[in-house]
Amino acid sequence: MLTSLAIIFLLGLIMGRVFKELKLPSLLGMIITGMILSPYAFNLLDPLILEISTDLRQVALIIILTRAGLSLDINDLKKFGRPAILICFLPACFEIIAVVLVAPKVLGINTLEAAIMGSVIAAVSPAVIVPRMIKLIKEGYGRKNSIPQLIMAGASVDDVFVIVLFTIFTSLAMGDSISPLNFVQIPISIILGIIVGVIVGLFLTKLFKKFIMRDTNKTIIILSVSFLLLELEKSLEGIVTISALLSIMTLGIIITRKNSKLADRLSSKYNKLWVGAEILLFVLVGATVDLNYAFKAGLPAIFIVLVALIMRMIGVYISLLKTKLTKKEKLFCMIAYAPKATVQAAIGTVPLTMGLACGQDVLQ
Repeated sequence: MLTSLAIIFLLGLIMGRVFKELKLPSLLGMIITGMILSPYAFNLLDPLILEISTDLRQVALIIILTRAGLSLDINDLKKFGRPAILICFLPACFEIIAVVLVAPKVLGINTLEAAIMGSVIAAVSPAVIVPRMIKLIKEGYGRKNSIPQLIMAGASVDDVFVIVLFTIFTSLAMGDSISPLNFVQIPISIILGIIVGVIVGLFLTKLFKKFIMRDTNKTIIILSVSFLLLELEKSLEGIVTISALLSIMTLGIIITRKNSKLADRLSSKYNKLWVGAEILLFVLVGATVDLNYAFKAGLPAIFIVLVALIMRMIGVYISLLKTKLTKKEKLFCMIAYAPKATVQAAIGTVPLTMGLACGQDVLQ
């Protein structure tokens, strides 16, 4: 396993640097590294690494969402009002509806299977979006209209919304009964996630104020609490829904509001953690890509994804109507709100493992 980790970090770092020199996103080089190392190519990774890859990717996601919270000023979102709410839901709805309308005709699947596929495709990737938006904030881009903050916050809630819908659709496909209460899970998950994040954030702020400790120790405490929040979400599954990832982001926001100087120092610590976590995340995402399935899927799959992305962009545009954003800023938001990666890697295999007829199509 140690050899695999060394290969992941070294090759991921080198490929990221090469792609950056070519004026391409470094994460693209990392993903390609994972594809090369994967069991579907040269099979150079220890199977144990692949077994725990979901947990490792979650650790990286925790780091970047905490970093987002520490960089996010909630007052910036208040400027948007209605558009800030719409962008959390509307683009995903447009995308799912597009797949429901197109996929049955192109792939020959039924409407429910198309809805499952749409909910997988619709999720945006905070791991791709957040670091780029944080970079823009630090460089001063979009500061006037708080565009990076809007996209960061929207991406997190978007995932909660889509994952709950995915759970509902797969339950229907398995023959389980669905009631209106299932749809109530969406606001409950979001609200409880925020409430828990606020409580934990206030507690940690008071703890750090009362006890003198190094920022490194504070970072370790926040990471540990974040892991426990994820476990809390799992332990409450079937009882009540709660978005741990939203809690993690919220606790970062609370620390920022209560002690901005501490938030800046902690953000610096998380920036250093992200250097390694980014490589691990995107190389492991690349390692989940089966090129054989991709080639088999061919043009129909590409067509469905393109239609879905176009509809997502239309959803973003409609969400931003009657705002002060210029045409170029709206276009930027439409493109910036489109990346896919981590959520698809996490839930894309679920329909297949559940034995659903559409499992192979969804995976492709």
